[in-house]
Amino acid sequence: MATRRPTTTTTRRPQVRDDGEDDDDLHSLVSEQRNELMAAETLESDLDLAFKLQLQEAVAASLAHQPSSSAPLEPQNDTVCHSVGFATVQSEELVRLQQELKDRQQSEIEMRKMREDLCRRIHDQNFAREILRIPEEDWRDWGDNFEKPFCGEGSSSSSGGSTAIGNECEYRLYFKGLISDEKVGDQRIKLAGIGVAICDSRDNLIFEVRKPLIVNGMNKIGAEAKALIEGLNAALVLELKRLVFYCDYYPIFQFVNQRWPAKQRKIAVLINQVKNLQRQFTSCNSRLVPRNDIKFAFKLARDAIVSQTNKTAESSRCKSLNETCVICFEDTEASQIFSVDGCLHRYCFSCMKQHVEVKLLHGILPKCPHEDCKSDLDVGSCGKFLTPKIMETMRQRIKEASTPVTEKVYCAYPRCSVLMSKTELLEYSTKHLVDVERSGARRCMKCNNLFCINCKVPWHRNMTCVDYKRLNPYPPAEESKLKFLASKNLWRQCKKCNHMIELAEGCFHMTCRCGHEFCYNCGAEWKEKKATCDCPLWIEDNILYDEDDEEDEDDEEEEEEDEDDYYDSDSDYFAM
Repeated sequence: MATRRPTTTTTRRPQVRDDGEDDDDLHSLVSEQRNELMAAETLESDLDLAFKLQLQEAVAASLAHQPSSSAPLEPQNDTVCHSVGFATVQSEELVRLQQELKDRQQSEIEMRKMREDLCRRIHDQNFAREILRIPEEDWRDWGDNFEKPFCGEGSSSSSGGSTAIGNECEYRLYFKGLISDEKVGDQRIKLAGIGVAICDSRDNLIFEVRKPLIVNGMNKIGAEAKALIEGLNAALVLELKRLVFYCDYYPIFQFVNQRWPAKQRKIAVLINQVKNLQRQFTSCNSRLVPRNDIKFAFKLARDAIVSQTNKTAESSRCKSLNETCVICFEDTEASQIFSVDGCLHRYCFSCMKQHVEVKLLHGILPKCPHEDCKSDLDVGSCGKFLTPKIMETMRQRIKEASTPVTEKVYCAYPRCSVLMSKTELLEYSTKHLVDVERSGARRCMKCNNLFCINCKVPWHRNMTCVDYKRLNPYPPAEESKLKFLASKNLWRQCKKCNHMIELAEGCFHMTCRCGHEFCYNCGAEWKEKKATCDCPLWIEDNILYDEDDEEDEDDEEEEEEDEDDYYDSDSDYFAM
């Protein structure tokens, strides 16, 4: 379970009032609110008692008017539904608030101890440097009497002036984000971790962080950016003012220094967050160093990954009642873990339910959520965590995927609209109708209503398709609305399966779910992966970059190639 770090939520103290005064006011407000809630709970209890007495009197009066032959009815107390009062809910909220205040106070105490320890280290280093500057003769004469007391967090510098801990020297930040493909038991999973090390000007370690990350589609650039953000937040909490962060990953160095534009949306958000954190320092610069010069950070990131591997392996070896889901990292009862048939990948019911619902919402047949796994999900097995309505939708998606595009036909009645195969529909209609192939009449296999297979409308008796279209030149209201929306939103209709398609982003080369490829701009068919029209391949405004798109993968590959070229060249960047 991911833990929250209260110490990183605030980096600046209020200018008007002290934190202690604010906490005291908050505690007093909580105390007053609790007293009011106790009074409200007492009032609710009295009201409940009065209601029960009235209910008993009403039941007694009702029994008194019943015939003597009828059996007396006794009120069943266990069937009365008691609603949770407002005061009870508010009381629970106050308990949670008080616990958060205690956690915040504890975290502030720990950070105060850490800052005091850092001040003491700075004081001892300055004192040691002053001792080294004393001549040997003077040291022999009065060295035993030389001392410099430590005065706490606001300890004075060598010049006697009181300064903050971050203003005296420049500190160094080393960070590393790793993504590794680890083997846990009989399966391989991707794990991620970050490592952060903050050192003084002499590379003495003063603070370190190792933390696991949830991969969830994250790439190497994202992991490095998150590690840098974690390190900058830690430096701000320690109130360091002057900082230099050392980077061994060339793309991150280029992004932070705005030499490369971040084309991926998520990467751009992370880089903007880095820039905002940099502005909160008096001085915050970046340095590019070789990969073997990252102090401590690489080992910390690797330890974070190893800890996840050991935890997962230990949980798989121990036959306990709990099991950790590799998607949400929550410890779940073994009875609430779903095993995919065929590949035996295991995930909790909650994650599987969300995975199936999202895929079905996008019209995609859900498969095993494990990366690069193509195992199908059995509808019967999914009944453990899916509702009957979602299971019916899943059966419909499976039927759609298994029915060829040229065989698909839907019932013409909007309240039915069931999907059928043309071959099955013909066989079914032949049993109930005469000369169905010539007339085009079909009987729905679900609602048993007649419709025309050619016009896709309810059956027009004693009328040919040409006569029907002549007498009904205007399409139905639903079809008119669909065409209006398609025209307004620039949707295109596949000429093979008539499926509506919208271009959200990317180029004009469209591939329908039926496999038909065409130009979104003019509708011309693509043959052998080549356009048959003269339309441009894309418009720049339609190109939106995201790390899940193929365009983003190409950008990442180009960045990695640039990085390899950089390290292979005779560059003098490392001479800084």
